[in-house]
Amino acid sequence: MGIEGSFWRAIAVYRFASLGYAALLLASAGGYARPVAGWLVLGVMAGWTVATTIAYTTSRSRALLVIDVLVTLGCMAASPYVQGAGAGPGVMPVTATWVGGPVLAWAVHGGRRAGAVAAIVLSLADLWLRGPHGFDLSVPVNGAVLLILAGTVVGHVARLTKQAEERLQRAVEREAAVRERERIARGIHDSVLQVLALVQRRGLEIGGEAAELGRLAGEQEAAVRELIRSGPATAEDDAGLVDVGARLRRFTTPTVTVSAPATPLPLPAAHAREVEAAVGAALDNVRWHCGEDARAWVFAEDDAGSITITVRDEGPGIPAGRLAEAEAEGRLGIAQSIRGRIAGLGGTVTIASVPGQGTEVEITVTR
Repeated sequence: MGIEGSFWRAIAVYRFASLGYAALLLASAGGYARPVAGWLVLGVMAGWTVATTIAYTTSRSRALLVIDVLVTLGCMAASPYVQGAGAGPGVMPVTATWVGGPVLAWAVHGGRRAGAVAAIVLSLADLWLRGPHGFDLSVPVNGAVLLILAGTVVGHVARLTKQAEERLQRAVEREAAVRERERIARGIHDSVLQVLALVQRRGLEIGGEAAELGRLAGEQEAAVRELIRSGPATAEDDAGLVDVGARLRRFTTPTVTVSAPATPLPLPAAHAREVEAAVGAALDNVRWHCGEDARAWVFAEDDAGSITITVRDEGPGIPAGRLAEAEAEGRLGIAQSIRGRIAGLGGTVTIASVPGQGTEVEITVTR
């Protein structure tokens, strides 16, 4: 990705700048007992800097990152020989700040934990190499702390930047999808909806079987209008959730009214499908037992950590004991299609019915 590539280019710049600083220290030959060996080590560092700069543009595998640390450890191990036993406590190792390259690479690749681990490994190696020779450890300890902090901070920033880039990409894709949807909606409005409205009007004027066709055309017109208005029913947010309210609006017809909040009612996609199916089963029961022209209302609301959906009708109601009888007879529409689905989500279903006053099915699902 573009932003991650910028991090790797910055690491390459850091490596070359650190290499130049190491060369400057070696050129002064202050405190180095074997400067020729130092130049050989610097040559290895230069070759590896060029190699990693090229390699990290195409491959950022763990194997390459591990080899990067091992090569750095090898160059660090040569520093005591280059400096000699009589080097003073203020003499910088030949690797100087170049050791930070692998730490930054691990941080960008794996985040703050990976950066911190790489920094700890290199810091412990540096302390071990300096300790036996009686060097003042205050300087390397301070350097180790700075190296660990650098790996942690850079890793955290890199991870946040990647997440921000991913979210921006998703937002751009959604915006493009919305624009395309609006374009298609304009075309549908200018063609399909007008034809359906014409069929409905002419069917009602002609009467007879044409009136039934007109009624069906009217239902489809209302459904298409609601589909256009409500937006994509399967749109997922950053957490991989689905707006149940958008899915429920698909049930809108001239005889079914759906009321849902303007704010999303988020549920995992699998749960949203089960809730949608349960509501569809409840509406099927309304049509089956109350007639095709029976009115029904679907209300959805967010209730402090749970989502409650109510399906109401004004039909004849359910006689007392009828649900138990139907289940005993093997008719499992409500038991399985509604209660079974919601129970599998850890939710509850409450059915209230008064003969002659309709039925109310209340579905509650914890978010």
